Amino acid sequence: MSYVDGIVVPVPRKNLAAYRRMARKSGKVWREHGASQYVECVADDVKPGKHTSFPQSVKLKRGEVVVFSWIRYKSRKQRDRVLARVMNDPRLRKMMNPKAMPFDAGRMFWGGFKPIVEL
Repeated sequence: MSYVDGIVVPVPRKNLAAYRRMARKSGKVWREHGASQYVECVADDVKPGKHTSFPQSVKLKRGEVVVFSWIRYKSRKQRDRVLARVMNDPRLRKMMNPKAMPFDAGRMFWGGFKPIVEL
């Protein structure tokens, strides 16, 4: 089975173009280092919930939108290798600075997942 990293981040609507540019560059680097898929999605039908929701998870503010992303790998072992290479890639080093990001990195969350069903 494959392995997937999932990421959720709040992005100010005014910064979506900058975020898209950053994501395109990042995705190319991830793919060059071995990720089999890199996807960035902007919320379209996401409402605040009573107890939990995507907007609540990132403490969404007025003027922001939730972006959900995933990166697919062949395995957890391959993901660990790819991630180490990506984090050391000089093309992304400048973008890794939280002050240079077009979103509040402090409200971003992510994690690695083992698929239990793949069709």
